[in-house]
Amino acid sequence: MKNGKGPLKGFRFIEVAGIGPTQLCGMLLADMGAEIIRVERINTVDLGVGMEEKYNLMNRSRRSVAINLKDARGRELLLELCKQADALFEGFRPGVMERLGLGPEQCMKQNAKLVYGRMTGWGQEGPLAQAAGHDPNYISIAGALGLIGDDGNGPTYPLNIIGDFGGGALYLAMGMLAALLETTKSGKGQVVDAAMIDGVASLLTYFYSLQEAGEWSRERGKNVLDGGAHFLRPYRTSDDQYIVVGALEARFYENLLDTLEIDDSDLRNNQMDKTNWPQFREKLQNIFSTKTRDEWLEIFSDSESCFSPVLSLQEATRHPHALERNSYIDVAGITQPAPAPRFSRTPSNIQSPPAEIGEHTIDCLSDWGIDRTLIDKLLKTEIIMQS
Repeated sequence: MKNGKGPLKGFRFIEVAGIGPTQLCGMLLADMGAEIIRVERINTVDLGVGMEEKYNLMNRSRRSVAINLKDARGRELLLELCKQADALFEGFRPGVMERLGLGPEQCMKQNAKLVYGRMTGWGQEGPLAQAAGHDPNYISIAGALGLIGDDGNGPTYPLNIIGDFGGGALYLAMGMLAALLETTKSGKGQVVDAAMIDGVASLLTYFYSLQEAGEWSRERGKNVLDGGAHFLRPYRTSDDQYIVVGALEARFYENLLDTLEIDDSDLRNNQMDKTNWPQFREKLQNIFSTKTRDEWLEIFSDSESCFSPVLSLQEATRHPHALERNSYIDVAGITQPAPAPRFSRTPSNIQSPPAEIGEHTIDCLSDWGIDRTLIDKLLKTEIIMQS
């Protein structure tokens, strides 16, 4: 495994294994140089991933330790690891870690400076705190899902980027890093309650601004930023591909119409007249459907129109801009996004490919100060596992 060399080098985290937002949070922190041990459970857990570990890219850059947390000796081992950690984070329903004897009170008793990160959909309290749920449930209750969709149609589910990853993983990472900064001044740890409904609500702040100002229609597909505007939306091309325009500002809008050789005075003089948007969308669609995506890309190559092709994941890795910036890299034969953001002096790096469950149990526990005699005893009694 490569040594972490990013801005978080020297910080130690314990990740109690889960899927989705805690996985991505762990990847982000580890790519930035943090030493993270991912504590996997040995038995009877279906994480719903359904792929070989080498493809489970959000588990990259950190080591895997397999511990039976259902056994008191396994829980004692995790508490011992807390003494060496700067932070621990988990993604279970409220009360699960407490019932295991591994809640914030128990862990912070071992280390008063420990930051304890908690990732849930609904938060630690409230009438839905114990309810089952996944990303679409959280973003629907938070109000995001209802905003997304075409005119006259129902909501469109936008992958699990907004809830799991945007409102979840990123807010958990930001919260723990803020708490760690505060700890350097106070010498005290604290609990970070990162709920996806809170994070998604925070992401929607700008749309509350528009709503309160009377600038947002409750009907989907009727607004500037939801595809309603003819100058800020995707269009199908003749080869059944798509392009997208984002000509919001007047000068970009004028460039768009100039490049398309449109002299229509209504289109030119009524950009922001929402009553005309449906017919304007139809006019632009009729034009874009006359050529292929690549033909339009050539036509717009020198136009300041905020124009781009809609690419597949595979095409995105081959785009000249991505190639110039090394936005995607190959690790162990698997193409994947490079670490982000970028740092001028302490660059991030992918420390290792995703690990097999329990791949580093012995070495990692030894590095964290656990006596080898105890490690051997726990291996023999199957409290820990080395793959």
